Parts: sequence; structure tokens; C-alpha cells
Amino acid sequence: MGHEIEKAAMKRGHEIVLHIDKDEQDKLTPEHLQKGDVAIEFTLPDSAYENIMACFKSDLPVVSGTTGWLEKYSEVRRYCLENNQAFFYASNFSIGVNLFFKLNKYFAQIMDKYSNYNVSIEETHHKHKLDAPSGTAVTLAELIMQEMSRKQKWTKNENAEENEISVQSKREDEVPGIHEVSYESEFDQIDVKHSAKSREGFSLGAVMAAEFIADKKGIYSMDDLLKL
Repeated sequence: MGHEIEKAAMKRGHEIVLHIDKDEQDKLTPEHLQKGDVAIEFTLPDSAYENIMACFKSDLPVVSGTTGWLEKYSEVRRYCLENNQAFFYASNFSIGVNLFFKLNKYFAQIMDKYSNYNVSIEETHHKHKLDAPSGTAVTLAELIMQEMSRKQKWTKNENAEENEISVQSKREDEVPGIHEVSYESEFDQIDVKHSAKSREGFSLGAVMAAEFIADKKGIYSMDDLLKL
């Protein structure tokens, strides 16, 4: 993703002033970070929190697309607001996926009235993706739970309880990302699906988020960027 984001940024006329790879944590200093206007953080679950906080302490706005670390999101949010920083987070920066989120939420509102349909989610990604289920799949499940009173939690178990949403993960070769929400009854099945063709859609969204947040303070999401 880092390489794709760099290509997208340069296409839109931006300059990359600093790269920090997984073995270059010594660059996470105010001296280095303050060279930029915005940091785009796509790393790993176990390093995302420290990366974000280092940027805040250097007074640098952050766009983050790392998933699997959200147990510390409330801490990041609190520090950001208390210290007048800027943070933009999305589990998925694809414009198509965020439209899919809205469709998923609306469809869940409709299906809440039809208890004979059970809902499940399946996601497929490249074999290098570490977190499972994906942050996008978790977001889909959380949006459904907001609209369906009979669903209180999601589970990795295929045989979910009545109050659960089963979220299944597959890892195959170099698949950029496929997410499918299924509603199944005794008589039929309705599937709503998004398939990414490449990582370019994600990288473009991340760069657009950086452009959006550069002169702002506070917490933002793709809803703010796309005005959904």
C-alpha cells in the first residue's frame, strides 16, 4: 500500500518528503516528521498506535488505514481532541467500499423487518493480510448491528447463534479484497457484494483524505470526505 499511495500522491502533484519502513522506527522523531504536512499511516496492528501518537506529538495530522488496533482508538481520539490534533481514520479508503457501507446499512434497516432471513459476511483478501476478519468486514458487521435489533455481536464461528453475525475470512494469493453480505432464508438468498480490482482505489482515497485533513483539526472519516 505504501508504494501505491506514493504513486497516487505524485500523480496528484504532491511530494513525498519522508518514508518510514518497518525497520526504520528511528525516523519517528519531530525532526523528521515535521518535514511533512500530513502523515499517511498504513502499517501493522502492533505499531499503529505508537506511530499515530508520534505524529501527534510532532503536531502532524495523521491519516490511518491500519486495522486490528482499534482497542486503542478511544485513547487516540481523546489525545487528538485534547491536544488540538487532526486524525482521519477509515477501515477502507475505497470510495466504492464506502458507498457499499451505506448500501449495507440501508439494506439492514429493510431486512430488520424480516426475521426469517439470517445475515452473514464473508471476506477474501491476499495471503499477506495479517488481521482476520478484515477491518472492512468488522465495519460491515457493526453497521448491521446498528440497524438489526436481533443481532448483538459478530463471531468468527460459522455456526453463529441467533443473536450473532458470522464473519468468515479467506486468504488467497493476491486478492485485493472481496466482501459479501448474505441474507438467507429457507427459500432463497440475497447477496450484496463488493470486489476490488486493484489497490489503486484504496490509495487514491487515502491521498484524498490527506488533502482533506491538511488544514483541519479534529476527528474525521470517509463520511466527512465524501459527504455521505
